[in-house]
Amino acid sequence: MSLSLSVVIPVYNEVENIDVLVRRVVEACTPLPNKWEVVLVDDGSRDGSLDKLEAATALHDGYVRAIILNRNYGQHAAIMCGFRHARGDMVITLDADLQNPPEEIPRLVEAIEKGNDVVGTIRMNRQDLFFRRFASARINWMVKTSTGVGMSDYGCMLRAYRRSVVDAMLQCRERSTFIPILANSFAKRAVEIEVKHAERAAGESKYSLWKLVNLQFDLLTSMTTTPLRLLSWFGVAIAVGGVGFGFLLLVGRVLFGADWAAEGVFTLFAILFIFIGAQFVGMGLLGEYLGRVYHDVRGRPRYFIDRTVGHSALDGAEAKETAKAAALERQVQI
Repeated sequence: MSLSLSVVIPVYNEVENIDVLVRRVVEACTPLPNKWEVVLVDDGSRDGSLDKLEAATALHDGYVRAIILNRNYGQHAAIMCGFRHARGDMVITLDADLQNPPEEIPRLVEAIEKGNDVVGTIRMNRQDLFFRRFASARINWMVKTSTGVGMSDYGCMLRAYRRSVVDAMLQCRERSTFIPILANSFAKRAVEIEVKHAERAAGESKYSLWKLVNLQFDLLTSMTTTPLRLLSWFGVAIAVGGVGFGFLLLVGRVLFGADWAAEGVFTLFAILFIFIGAQFVGMGLLGEYLGRVYHDVRGRPRYFIDRTVGHSALDGAEAKETAKAAALERQVQI
């Protein structure tokens, strides 16, 4: 018996892409022997995307559902929301910008059905600007170095997960979550396949330079304590360097007198600044980790759902009745 499939797509200000996106996803999934559904998560869009999503659920009733968040929480929080509402035995995530073709979905389904827990993808002939490719390469290198999980392309959101892995991720309550790395930590078998990549057809990228920098920092601090270890080694190096430099100053003063380094005043200032800078770096990193612990201890939800629209063939009878009742209530209110 074929595994059922859920396709989770976070949407944020993609009004120009939604119609084509839904049509291509439906066309890619329809020939599959698997039962399937599409879960669209609106992450607080403000450009009319919500109207497009409601129209899509009405047009493809029984296959497409929309989860409406009350504001923008970020891509990974939206995907976790989609995981919570997905009912398939395997879940595929896909961006709404159409740079990763939905036509690749059957290949990911095939890879999962071969017994893999996680299927990653490698974007071939990337159509992004040099800056985006360079930033992505740096993030991939950093993730592989700090976590030891050797996948080639962590930035591609076209990925597939077995239900057991999704359920394990849903049990994790940390606020800062990078889904590809989190999934790999629970996967017994993980593979990568090559997929096509296209230029963005419409709209603008949601990742600016500042957001990419924040993403890289979040990755480093949310998934590993490597920065703290590096800080310790950096402190040891500074201490050893300070002792050595102090010995050099002592020898220079004995051999050349006090005048050779302006009585040592500027040298002492330089050493002082080095130590002060190291202390601020250390306090900043410690503060970042303590801040994350603080947010996790409070246990606030990752997102708040405004409402859900539509239902799918994977819904149970109770979920279908609830969806119908909610739709009827909205019609009465209108």
